[in-house]
Amino acid sequence: MENKKGKLTSREKLFCSCYVNSGDISQSAQKAGYKGEFRQEGEKLLCRSDILDEIARLSDLQKRSLSQMAMVGYQRLAFGNIADAVELLYLDKPTQEQLNSMDLFSVAEIKRPKDGAMEIKFFDRLKALEKLELGMPDSNSELPFYEAIRAGAMAVCGSEEVRKDEV
Repeated sequence: MENKKGKLTSREKLFCSCYVNSGDISQSAQKAGYKGEFRQEGEKLLCRSDILDEIARLSDLQKRSLSQMAMVGYQRLAFGNIADAVELLYLDKPTQEQLNSMDLFSVAEIKRPKDGAMEIKFFDRLKALEKLELGMPDSNSELPFYEAIRAGAMAVCGSEEVRKDEV
């Protein structure tokens, strides 16, 4: 029972969007405004090829978006500034306004032991770099990160042969 025009209604689009985000047929049908037995309505929709195509399209878009967001996060962890975290160490009693204005994205943990000092633990920058390397497109023209470092060392040394333990 596909739409004659080939286009989904706004309610059908909403169902698809809810379903991609939750995976729950009944909840998606209910949020999209369907009446009666929500599960049955959702199952009917999932039997339609145009609905499945839209769900596949939205799912693919969501995966690419999440992947891009993860890469941006890893870049911030790998190359981010820690100045605000260091400033926090020297503040006696920071106000909520001061805390809200600070970029503490690279901070993994903050502790205040009984002696009153403050300990700040950062996320591992090398692990973030490794994740960035794994997420890079596979291409013959792009060297993995460690090979690029090795090539740079060879260029600096002016030597074709740089031992691995020298890099």
